[in-house]
Amino acid sequence: MNRRLWPALTIGLPALFIGYLFLYPLGRMFWISLSGAGFVEVFGSSRFREAAWFTLWQAAVSTVLTLVAALPVTWAISRFSFWGRDAIRALVTVPFALPTVVVGAAFLALSGRGIIAILAAHVFFNLAVVVRTVGGVWSRIDPRVEEAAAVLGASPLRRLREVTLPLLRPALFSAAAIVFLFCFTSFGTVLILGGGRLRTLEVEIYQQAVSFLDLGTAGALAVIQLAVVVAVLVISARLQTRATELTLSSETNLSRPRGRRQRTAVVAVVTATLAALAAPMTVLVVRSFDAGATGWLELFANDGPAATRTLPAIRNSLVFATVTAIIAVVIGGLAAAALARRGRGAGWFDTILMLPLGTSAVTIGFGFLVALDRPIDLRGTLLLIPLAHAVVAIPFVVRVTLPLIRSIRHDLREAAAVLGASPARVWKEIDFPIIARALAVGAGFAAIISLGEFGATSFIARPATATVPTVLFQLLGRPGQVTFASAMAMAVLLAGLTAIIILSVDRLRAGTTGSF
Repeated sequence: MNRRLWPALTIGLPALFIGYLFLYPLGRMFWISLSGAGFVEVFGSSRFREAAWFTLWQAAVSTVLTLVAALPVTWAISRFSFWGRDAIRALVTVPFALPTVVVGAAFLALSGRGIIAILAAHVFFNLAVVVRTVGGVWSRIDPRVEEAAAVLGASPLRRLREVTLPLLRPALFSAAAIVFLFCFTSFGTVLILGGGRLRTLEVEIYQQAVSFLDLGTAGALAVIQLAVVVAVLVISARLQTRATELTLSSETNLSRPRGRRQRTAVVAVVTATLAALAAPMTVLVVRSFDAGATGWLELFANDGPAATRTLPAIRNSLVFATVTAIIAVVIGGLAAAALARRGRGAGWFDTILMLPLGTSAVTIGFGFLVALDRPIDLRGTLLLIPLAHAVVAIPFVVRVTLPLIRSIRHDLREAAAVLGASPARVWKEIDFPIIARALAVGAGFAAIISLGEFGATSFIARPATATVPTVLFQLLGRPGQVTFASAMAMAVLLAGLTAIIILSVDRLRAGTTGSF
């Protein structure tokens, strides 16, 4: 391949993909919101004010509760070395990878619908964000700093306030912002547990577009929501830059728990956290047998409410996950190769690639619905769903592979070029063998995202392209003990498929140094 064509391809193809499938739909959606009386109707609507207020306060409360619930176990895992620590850290992370419809179904089985269930589900889902974000910093705090404060007579509370918290403040701001955004854009969990009465802006966008066919109002809501997301990201960035900067150790500092009181505290915190995380999933499995084995049998029987949809939905989900992984690896791998060159405009290109992570899935799905009718109408094609999933998955592939590509010695590429190797052959013979494992991890992440994705899919799926999450949601809306048991069984099935991929990804990640 021509030496000029390869760099153009690594930039051009990802830019074309993100431009047409993300930026263009956002632009069309913004135009629709301006073309009518969308904003005027929205701001004058009591329905909007109710949804906006609920969205804000439940996200704020969920964030506070998540921090309160997560900090004790973060302290135990990041400060102490004990038997099973790595396994416990992995178990605490698993809920974050579960599909939102599975989490919604689990808490529906555990406590029914209502605001308490929604808040608890958000804490369950986002606990791992705090453990991973704050724990990485907490584990690198030099214990000698806290010991020096203790020698000077500082009480444990004062050491926490004046030594530990200043060091953790940037990570706490970052974790709080991420959790707030996840709760602010919550869709599947609120849709299932809210029962139609409790609505976030995300749910309201879905109802306006799908139930009321009011695209102008839905577009205006999506633009407002996106503006709030950007504002939160900007405020979070400023808070983090103003945070106290103190030197951290370059390595983790773990110690064995000292004394009976400390050992008891670690055991109690870890046990209580694992029990709380296990309860919803345990109840989910138990409720799947409410009708004996009938609920499970209904999924695969020749007749019944779930019979004709289960196997096609499983097939669709697996096919879409496979296609999503392929697209995400190709586009994300090329984008990572372009970013690794650190050329002019690389920072802007990286920011654009990451934008889908800060955009709600419902907004992406709505954008696909209103925009992808030109120059080719993709809205009725089987490729539409994996394309939507890939838009969200590509940033994960980039973040996993980019550190490894940048770690490759430049003189190896130069030597290969001197010997006559084309850029494509250099990629094939030098780069690819090194980053192959990272690309496999990225493919696993993409498959997990695709299997559980519900927000965008709820807009663009059709009966022939229904996935496991969309069929699960339909079953949860039908009456009957057997149907409810079948819904719980399908949730267990989806959680099992996700867990298999999570375990595979964890094994592959052992050999990578990516960001996820």
